[in-house]
Amino acid sequence: MNIENQVVLGLGGNMGNRTQYLAFAMVQIIQQIGPITKVSSVYETAAWGNKDQPAFLNIAICISTPFTPLQTLERCLRIEKQMGRHRTIKWGPRIIDIDILLYNNQIVRDKNLSVPHPMMHERRFVLEPLAEILPKKEHPILKKTFKELLQSCPDLLTVKPFFNPFDTNQ
Repeated sequence: MNIENQVVLGLGGNMGNRTQYLAFAMVQIIQQIGPITKVSSVYETAAWGNKDQPAFLNIAICISTPFTPLQTLERCLRIEKQMGRHRTIKWGPRIIDIDILLYNNQIVRDKNLSVPHPMMHERRFVLEPLAEILPKKEHPILKKTFKELLQSCPDLLTVKPFFNPFDTNQ
């Protein structure tokens, strides 16, 4: 039996051709993990944590996958590596970052993976795209919708729409 799991991924990057890297990562996700079912607009965001670096482009996507949380993580890390991601500086510049934000409504605590992402409710660059595509979905632990979490988010860093890949008027 092929069980489909609903997963939300956050993608971001601030090196090179940011839009091209996001698009390439999404193609790899489709090929290696599963089909994309929802896509947010792309947001340009100030760097979080290590602020002395270029702005990021961020996006949230929903996917369907037969893989377990750890298998999904393995594949996300493989895609990052294939794209040239090197983990050297915490919160530093990167070609691509793929985070598992949600996995069904499960709570996963493993030495290599925490789902829901433990800091997502404190990061505007995660909540803006999430609230766009899943405004009424509740955080599995905090029991608040993503729209509510965005409204009460303490992060004041700039997050602005960059483009909507499905807007034909642009």
